[in-house]
Order: sequence, then C-alpha cells, then structure tokens
Amino acid sequence: MQRPASSLKDPAYLDGQFLVAMPGIGDERFARSVIYLCAHSADGAMGIIVNKPVADLSMPDLLIQLDIARESDAIRLRERVGHMPVLMGGPVDAKRGFVLHSADFHIDQSTLQIDEGVCLTATVEILRAIADGRGPSNAVLALGYAGWQAGQLENEILANGWLNCPADPELIFDATLGTKYDQALRGLGVDPLMLSAEAGRA
Repeated sequence: MQRPASSLKDPAYLDGQFLVAMPGIGDERFARSVIYLCAHSADGAMGIIVNKPVADLSMPDLLIQLDIARESDAIRLRERVGHMPVLMGGPVDAKRGFVLHSADFHIDQSTLQIDEGVCLTATVEILRAIADGRGPSNAVLALGYAGWQAGQLENEILANGWLNCPADPELIFDATLGTKYDQALRGLGVDPLMLSAEAGRA
C-alpha cells in the first residue's frame, strides 16, 4: 500500500509548497509569481508558476493545434475545457506541457504524486484524456517550468526573494488567475497593500 505523500516528505525541503515572490525578487520573469514547487532536493528544485496565463491561447485552441482534437470539436471542447487555463509555467523548456491535476487521474510510469491532492503528468496521454472527457476533475496546463540548481533556491529564500507556505490545491486550480498572488499572500497573513508600500520605499 502506498503511504500518504505527506509522510514521504523530508521537512528540509519544500516540495508541495507555494513560493510567493517578494517585491525585491530581482527577476522580472518572476514578479508577482506564485509557484507550486513540484520537486525539491539537495540536487535542486522544479516548480510551476500557477498565476500567469499564456496570452491569447485557450485550452481548446491548444488541443486543436496539437491535433489532439479536431476543429469540428471546438464547441464541445469549449464546454468541456474552456475554463481550464493555459499557464506560462516558467522560462525553462517553454514549449513542453506540464499538467498539474487532482489525484483522481493517474497514468502508470508517468504521473508523479506531489501531495495528497496534487499530481503532475507531462505526457500527451493526459491531454487526450482531457479532450475526451476522461481526464482529472481539476487540472491546469503549464508551458515550461521554473528550475533551480543545487542550493540556488535556498539562497534566493535567504535573500528575501521568496516566501513559502503550504499550498492550497483550490488556489492551484482556480481559473481566476489575477487574484492568486494576493490570495497567497493573505494565506501567509501578509497584507498585499503593505508589501507593495514597503517595496516602494527608497
């Protein structure tokens, strides 16, 4: 029997948590980012930005572009997956798709369970399942990911580039992307207005 994901974690690492960018992050690509950390170990870290959309690209359009669905299925796809955001997951491997999804869907040898309610699958099979209505109940598709080499993320956290907190699956799958950053900060007990005021001081 598989042990719950939470019991497998090393407390020194932050996989399954949110990283929330501080105003002084120093890298515009990550300004106001909320990142779900999928993997973190002594070798480095990998995560998906969950609050930045890819401009002018919907999930139905993407499935048709990839020949996973036909143009004639566009109306049915809009009803089924039109609410599902396509995210700019990060600057690494930006043409590759990564699906964060609920734990009610699993592909052997392909799905990584990160936490009790969140999994990661990066194969075309999950996109076919989503298009056919056999996919997970909750999912977001991200193009690319954020990556850190050994010790790099720890140094950025020490330099006040990131705050971290337990991830809320509801926030990961919420299609209202524009409010996720403020919601994540409030979850940490931080007033977003106070944070921006601090950032503006010389």
